[in-house]
Amino acid sequence: MNTFSLISGTVVCSTLLVACGGSDSSNTSLTEDTSTESDTVSTDVGPDISLFLSDGLAEEISTEDCTLSDGTNTTCYRITVAGVPANTDIGPFCPRYITDDETAGGIWFDGSGELYSLSGEFIENISDIYGDDWLLYDPATGEVNVTDTQTACEAAARPNVDEAYQNHCVECDIAYYNGGVSQTFLIPTTPSRLANPDSAQNNIGVTLNGVLLAGPAPVDAILSANTIAAFDDCGGHVNPADGYHYHAATGCSEVVTEVDGHANLMGYALDGYGIYGMLDAAGEESYDLDECRGHEDDTRGYHYHTASAAENMFIGCFSGAQAN
Repeated sequence: MNTFSLISGTVVCSTLLVACGGSDSSNTSLTEDTSTESDTVSTDVGPDISLFLSDGLAEEISTEDCTLSDGTNTTCYRITVAGVPANTDIGPFCPRYITDDETAGGIWFDGSGELYSLSGEFIENISDIYGDDWLLYDPATGEVNVTDTQTACEAAARPNVDEAYQNHCVECDIAYYNGGVSQTFLIPTTPSRLANPDSAQNNIGVTLNGVLLAGPAPVDAILSANTIAAFDDCGGHVNPADGYHYHAATGCSEVVTEVDGHANLMGYALDGYGIYGMLDAAGEESYDLDECRGHEDDTRGYHYHTASAAENMFIGCFSGAQAN
């Protein structure tokens, strides 16, 4: 077994925000259980915009006419996020020395099914995973190679990583990009189910705390340059195009607790369906999910459950049409 730390299972930040770069004073909304045995709902339940944390929004959510990818003329919510999470701090990402413990860094995943804690020990022993040509620190001083300037960040964050920044732990500071990159999303007020699911390789949706859910991180390109594009404990990092965004769900955006023990709502996909955590209150995963990681129940209608952080994805595909 390798000497560095490997995280078993999913990091759950919603119950301990301090450990995930936030504070324990963030607001948590509880859904009221007003259902009865005779209650039924449509299988196309749209977003509840009252659940978004206002501090994560750049402007008030509005409604406008829109056309979906299946030709449906409908209305969409216009949701503009500020570019920073409303309830947690950003970072840390890379440790600075190989003697640093797990609190000095975030996490790393490459889609192989393993989730690693970015401690100095992990950096020191990374060649055990990826090969002898990996050396992300100075053996003489123990200092980790980190992209700690905007120039270095942008040279390492591009697809063809600058040779000078290969064998680095890559991080970008949100301060380089005006403290956050504002983005706008159009999400159907009522989802429209597709006959055939659509690909989910690009942007996936938006969280209740105001963060973009991005598609899978391009780990093959990252690893080809002997770099680690570090994520913080919430599964997010910063790049010049999108600012701060998530590539994994670790619980930080689950600001609404489902009173029936169901997994907690974390946000909405671009097709309007809710995205919930992977595990319910009992720590169990749903096993009746379709290829998109969706299913339905009488309370929430059709909805998704996110994959684990180690899988480098949120959902498998879109079951609904997106706004053009």
